[in-house]
Amino acid sequence: MKALSCALLLVLGLCALVLNPPQVHAAGTLLSQGKPALASSSEGDGTPASAAVDGDPNTRWSSAWSDPQWLRVDLGSTQTINQVVLQWEAAYATSFEIQVSDDGTTGWRDIYSTTTGAGGPQTLSVNGSGRYVRIYGTKRANGYGYSLWEFQVYGGGSSQPTGWNPVWTDNFPGAAGSAPSSANWITDTGPNSSSGEVETNTAANVALDGNGHVNLTALNNNGNWTSGRIESERSDFAAPAGGQLMITASIKQPNVSNALGYWPAFRTYGAAYRGNTGAWPAVGETDIMEGVNGRSQSSETLHCGTVPGGNCAEYNGMTSGLGTCGDCQTAYHTYAEVIDRTLSDEQIRFTIDGQQVWQVRESQVGVSTWQAAVDHGFFLVFDLAIGGGYPNTVCGCTSPSPQTSSGGVLSIGSVGVYTSTGTTPPPLTSPPVPSGGSVVKVTGGQGNWGLSVNGNPYYIKGVTFGPQSATADAHMQDLKELGVNTVRTWGTDASSQPLLDRAAANGIKVINGFWLNQGTDFVNDTAYEDSTLNSIVQQVNAYKNHPGVLMWDVGNEVLLTLQNTYSGAQLEAERNAYAKYVERVTQAIHAADPNHPVTSTDAWTGAWPYYKANTPSLDLYAVNSYGAVCNVKQDWVNGGYSKPYIVTESGEAGEWEVPNDANGVPTEPTDQQKVAGYANAWNCIHGHTGVALGATLFNYGNENDFGGIWFNLEPGGWKFPTYYQVAQLYGGSPATPAGPVITDMSVPQTVPAGKQFPVSVNVSGTVRYNVMYTSKYVDGGTTLRYADFTQTGANSFSVTAPNQLGVWKVYVYAYDGHGNVAVETRSVKVTVPPVSGTNVALGKPTTASSYQQTGNGAPFPPSNAVDGNTGTRWATDWSDPQWIQVDLGQTTAIHHIQLVWESAYGKAYTIQVSPDGNSNWTTIHSTTTGAGGVEDFDVSGSGRFVRLTGTQRGTTYGYSLFEFGIYQ
Repeated sequence: MKALSCALLLVLGLCALVLNPPQVHAAGTLLSQGKPALASSSEGDGTPASAAVDGDPNTRWSSAWSDPQWLRVDLGSTQTINQVVLQWEAAYATSFEIQVSDDGTTGWRDIYSTTTGAGGPQTLSVNGSGRYVRIYGTKRANGYGYSLWEFQVYGGGSSQPTGWNPVWTDNFPGAAGSAPSSANWITDTGPNSSSGEVETNTAANVALDGNGHVNLTALNNNGNWTSGRIESERSDFAAPAGGQLMITASIKQPNVSNALGYWPAFRTYGAAYRGNTGAWPAVGETDIMEGVNGRSQSSETLHCGTVPGGNCAEYNGMTSGLGTCGDCQTAYHTYAEVIDRTLSDEQIRFTIDGQQVWQVRESQVGVSTWQAAVDHGFFLVFDLAIGGGYPNTVCGCTSPSPQTSSGGVLSIGSVGVYTSTGTTPPPLTSPPVPSGGSVVKVTGGQGNWGLSVNGNPYYIKGVTFGPQSATADAHMQDLKELGVNTVRTWGTDASSQPLLDRAAANGIKVINGFWLNQGTDFVNDTAYEDSTLNSIVQQVNAYKNHPGVLMWDVGNEVLLTLQNTYSGAQLEAERNAYAKYVERVTQAIHAADPNHPVTSTDAWTGAWPYYKANTPSLDLYAVNSYGAVCNVKQDWVNGGYSKPYIVTESGEAGEWEVPNDANGVPTEPTDQQKVAGYANAWNCIHGHTGVALGATLFNYGNENDFGGIWFNLEPGGWKFPTYYQVAQLYGGSPATPAGPVITDMSVPQTVPAGKQFPVSVNVSGTVRYNVMYTSKYVDGGTTLRYADFTQTGANSFSVTAPNQLGVWKVYVYAYDGHGNVAVETRSVKVTVPPVSGTNVALGKPTTASSYQQTGNGAPFPPSNAVDGNTGTRWATDWSDPQWIQVDLGQTTAIHHIQLVWESAYGKAYTIQVSPDGNSNWTTIHSTTTGAGGVEDFDVSGSGRFVRLTGTQRGTTYGYSLFEFGIYQ
C-alpha cells in the first residue's frame, strides 16, 4: 500500500503498527530468514518480497491492490514446519492460506487457512513439510493490497507438537504407485461392511503418490465399485493415566463433480474390535473426520455403549453433527483428536487445523461406558467407502447413483501419534445410591403452602426428562450443572429403576408419571380402568421406598384431549368420569404409599374445575402451560381453589400459540425469544409465592427434529441458548461457557423448486454451520432433512430449494466446537419454477388409464393435470402401469416437460409422442430414477398426442400429478 501519514494512521488507529511493529518470538529454528523470496506482485521497488524475510522490522513487502496475491519463500530443502509468524502492516488479509510445496509451482498443500484474519501479529501453529512455503491471500481487509513486515517460518528436524512425545509417525515416503509400508499398515480387502463396495490392495485403489501422501481411490467399473481402506498395524495407541494422547493426520477429502455416496473417514477403533466386530460400539470408535456426499463438511464422533440408543445415543453417537469445513475437498487440513486424562472428568477434543470443533466428556456418557470405550489402546483406520447408511441418511436416498463420479481420492499426508504425561487426577466416580426412602409432604395452608422432603423445605427446580431411563448415568452430571433438583417422567414401569437410582445418587428427585390413554371411554371401559389401576399400584409398591421418589403424577393432558374423541354431553360425561377415575387412583396410591403426594397433570387450567368437583384426594394440582403460563396465577385465584399447584411443562410459546408468518405457518420464536420465554415462564411461576411450588420446564431431551428444535434444551446433544438460561434461573454452573447467538436470519419468502436461494444470518462466536429443512407444513413430517448448500460468505449460504411444493422450514445451525449450538429458522414457500416457452397442454383434452373417483377431495380426473392449478391433481388406482395422455389438437414440436408430482410419484416412467394417439409412439424421455417433486427436463420431439406412462410407483399409492406441463 502507499505510505500513509501518521496523522491519517492515527485516525485509523494504525499508527502504532507503522511506527513500532510489535515483535513475536517463536520457539524452534527460524528457517525463512534471508532465503530467496518471490511474490505475485510488489507495489513498488521499496516493498520487494525479500523485505518480508530480511529480519528487519522496518522493511516490508507490499502487493498490488487486488486479489489474490501470494508471497513464497524457498527454504532450500524439504523441512518440517511447526510454526509460522506473520507481522502484518495495516494492510492485512482476512482470508488466507499457508501452503507448502515440494517444487514451488505445483502440489501446494494447505497447512493453515482462515477467513477471519485480524491482522497485527499472528502466531500460527502448523504441521507440515515442504521446501517452499507461501502465504496465499484471497481477501484483503481494506482497499489496499497485502503488506507484511515479516514472514517467519519455523521448524526443522522433528515436526512433533511442542510438549508432546512422539509414539509413531508416517509421512508416506516412497515412489508413486507403490504401497504404503506393510510394517505400518494393513490394507483391507473384501466387501466393506458399511457400504458394500469392494476394498482391494491394488495400486488403482491404494497407492502412494510419491509426494508424501497415500491415496485411496474409489473406482466404478460398470456399476461395481472398488475402493481402499487401510488400518494401522499397531493397536496400542493409548492415553496414559494422567496424560494425553494426540492422533493427527493431514487429509484432503475427495473432490469430484458428483460425490453422492462418497464417505471418506479417519477413525480409530478400540483394539478389541480387531477380530471381534461384535464388540462395537462398547470398545469405542472415534471418528476424527467423516465427510459425506462431497458436502464440504465433516463430522466428529465418539461411538460407545450399546446399540441402539444407549449412553452414546447410537447409532448416531456423541456427534458434532455435520459442520462446514470450507475447502476440505480442495486442500489439505489437519484433523486431530486429543484424549485428555489429565482431568477427573476425562475429555476427547477434536480439532481441524488447531481449531476445536467438538468435545465429549466422560460424565456425558457415564464412567463405566467411558472406561470401556476410551481408556485403552486404539488402532487407526482411513477409509473411502461408497454408499452406506451415512450417505443415504444425508441424501434421503439410496447411494451411489448412476451419476456418481468415479475416481475420487481420499489423500492422506503425514500421520502422527503423540503422548504427554502428567499426574493422575482423582477419578470420576458414580456416587452410591443412598438407602431409605423420603417422606415428602405438602405443608402449610391456604396461600402459604410448601413442599418438604424429610422435614426440609423443597422448591421444585426441574425439567421434564426425555432420554431412556437406562441412560440416566450419562445425564446426571449435566443436570446437576444445570441446577436441576427434580426431573419429571410421563411413565413409570420396571425400566424406571436406573433413573431413580442415578437421580437419588446425585441428589435429584423424580416426579413419577403414570400414563393414561388419551381418548379412552372412561364412562364404560372399566376393564381398562381396573387393569391400569392394578399396574399403577404395583409400581407404587415397587418404588415407594426409593429415595429418588418425590411424588406421583397421574395422567397427562387427558381432560383436554378427550375433546379429540368426544363432543357435547358425551364429552362432559367423559371428563367427569375421568376425574372420578383419577380420584380412585389417588386413593389407591395413598393407601399404598402415604409418604409421597399425588398430583394429576393436564394441558390447561380448565381441567381444575373437574378435579375440584371430582378429585378431592389430590394433594396438589399440576398444569402444562407455555405461552399462557403467566395466566395460571389469575386462573387459580378466579377458580377459588384450595390446593397448591406445580407447572409440569413450560417454556417458550408453543406452535399453537404464536401468530402465522407471511407464508401462513406458525412463526417459531427466535433463539433469543425462546430464552426470554423461559425466563418469563419461570418468573411468573416463581412469583406465585406460597401456591406455585415450582416447575419442571420442558424439555431435557436430545431429539433433533421439528419439536426438538422448538423445545429441547439439548437438541442432538448440543446445548441450546435456553440451556444456559435455565441454568441461570436455577443457579446452575455449566461446565462450558454459553455458545453462539444468532440475532437475525434472512431468507426470501418464495423460492422456485430445486433452485438456489440465498440465506444469511448474523451470529456471534467462532462457528461451523449446517443447513436443514423440515416438511412439517407440507406433509406433516417432523424429521429434519439435510439441505444441499454452499457457504458463500462468513455467514451466508446458497441453498438448494426442495423439489416438492409447499411451505418448508429452513434451519441454520451454528456450532461453536464446545458442544453448543444456535439454531434459527424461517419458512420458505416452494413454488413451481418458471419455464421458457408456452405450455401447450393447458386446458387440452386429457385421458388416463384410471383416476380415483372416491376419497377425500375426489374425484381426481386427468383434466386436473392440465388446468394450470397446483391445488388440483390427477390420481390413479394403486397399481402399475398407469398412463395419462394429452391431445394437443395438432402436431406440435415440444422442447421441455415439467412434471409437478404430489407425494405419490413415478419412479420409472416414459414420455412418448404420437401423431394419432393409437400407434407410432416415439419415446422422447425415459427414467428409472424419478424422485418426485418438480421434475424439469428438455426433450426433442413432435406429435399431436403426448403420453406419460408410469411403470414403477415411488410409493405404495398410485401416481398423482398436480401438473403435466408440455412446452413448445
